[in-house]
Amino acid sequence: MSSPKSVATPYASEQFLQQLLSKAIAGSARDVHLKVGQPPGARVRGELIYFRLDKIRAEDTEAIARLLIKDPAVREQLHNLQEYDTSYAAEGVGRFRVNVYRQRGTLAVVMRVIPIDIPSFDQLGAPAACRVLAEKERGLVLCVGAAGNGKSSTLAAMIGHMNDGMSRHVVTIEDPIEFLHLDNTCHISQREIGIDTPNFASALRAALRQDPDVIQVGEIRDAETMDIALKAAETGHLVLSTLHTPDVQRTMNRILALSEDPGDEMRERVADALQGIVAQRLLPRADDQGMVLAAEVLVATGSVRETLKRPVGNPPLKELMEGGEHPYGMQTFEKHIRQLMRDGLVARETAKVALGF
Repeated sequence: MSSPKSVATPYASEQFLQQLLSKAIAGSARDVHLKVGQPPGARVRGELIYFRLDKIRAEDTEAIARLLIKDPAVREQLHNLQEYDTSYAAEGVGRFRVNVYRQRGTLAVVMRVIPIDIPSFDQLGAPAACRVLAEKERGLVLCVGAAGNGKSSTLAAMIGHMNDGMSRHVVTIEDPIEFLHLDNTCHISQREIGIDTPNFASALRAALRQDPDVIQVGEIRDAETMDIALKAAETGHLVLSTLHTPDVQRTMNRILALSEDPGDEMRERVADALQGIVAQRLLPRADDQGMVLAAEVLVATGSVRETLKRPVGNPPLKELMEGGEHPYGMQTFEKHIRQLMRDGLVARETAKVALGF
């Protein structure tokens, strides 16, 4: 009996894939989705739209995965792969953060578009406090929010701001590397999980021996990474990182939950090390021309530190943010979203949904 013939797939051609990605970028796509049973999809202004192409087959996504995954050992075990993070660059097209994952027994791919240029605070619409936090000499700065709300872009803008005039050694630990920073006034070392280092915790521990001024940790995922990040902040380094938490209060809850001993000692450590938290949400613009950033900002003033150490008997964080706009640049989501609505950047219905009304 003859063996079945393999089915030809256009996705085995890197040129075909790059043409698809080029069209997605031309249409202002933020993500490209490739999943069996659907045509290629793209997220544009928050909505998923689909190309006028045939539905993707299992052999298509396998071919795509073989193009995107450069590690031969991983490619050889593709039939066992469950999820895998990497990056992809195509000359003349762009850079992408890639997640290959398995669903219903077949491979799927999501590719996040990474801008070539480092964004500025003004381009992002980032709050003014981001500039102040980026200029801190030491401590912990967190940028938080759900996936896809621009946390990586804000951290890149902070490093870009440093690189425009400050003399620092910046070590980034990423999974995978997203924005590519070129040395200007800063010396920037970028390390990728799985290629340059095995994991966040070991890379962060090693970074302390690499004479850094600033350490960017792509994400704090576990108690060990949180502990080392706090130690780095406590020993005179500026540590930038992210958490997948929706707002300031739940970020503090998450930090304490990561600790094996979430008592007074941990509260003291966090209160002393923290410089600020920027929580982000991207909302559709009222003119349908993309997204606009809504932010909640906590700056670690003396009053904030006291509340973090002893929440009982002190003003809640929300009250401190509401009263800390001047001169610290603090704000709540509610205040900022209402301002975006008054400025005509966000529609009333969008604002009501975002505020839970």
